[in-house]
Amino acid sequence: MAKEFSDNVVWNEDAGFNAALLPYATNVGAPAIIPDSVETWKTRGVSKVNHQLSAKFEEIKEEYRKLIEEFRWNDLIYNARYNFEPVIGEVYHLYSRNSGELFLSLIEPKMWKQTHIGSFLIIFSFLYSFLSYGFLHVYATVFSTVC
Repeated sequence: MAKEFSDNVVWNEDAGFNAALLPYATNVGAPAIIPDSVETWKTRGVSKVNHQLSAKFEEIKEEYRKLIEEFRWNDLIYNARYNFEPVIGEVYHLYSRNSGELFLSLIEPKMWKQTHIGSFLIIFSFLYSFLSYGFLHVYATVFSTVC
């Protein structure tokens, strides 16, 4: 089967000679069609994604640090000595005896001369929520260096 037209003629059986209707150049002297480089877009996208994921990672890391600190405070409190059943919604104070033994009390630090570690509020899930540091910052320092 012989060609009716040469290769540089644009012919379509449905539309006929349609070179003027096409969105791209069709003759040999037309500028070459070079696709845009997407490397800049990729690099910018990768940079933004890395920044976003890094920020999320730091947020999760900080949340984990707070969770560990909350666990350690609760571990100290539940291993401390107390002779009462704590009531949800009440504030309790953690103290240290001269022997190093920890004990929990309802008595506020300004009412007596005991080594106050911290004050805590017991919440509905039986977790002690940290309110404030006491006079002794040793436990807080240990927590911040270990976390």
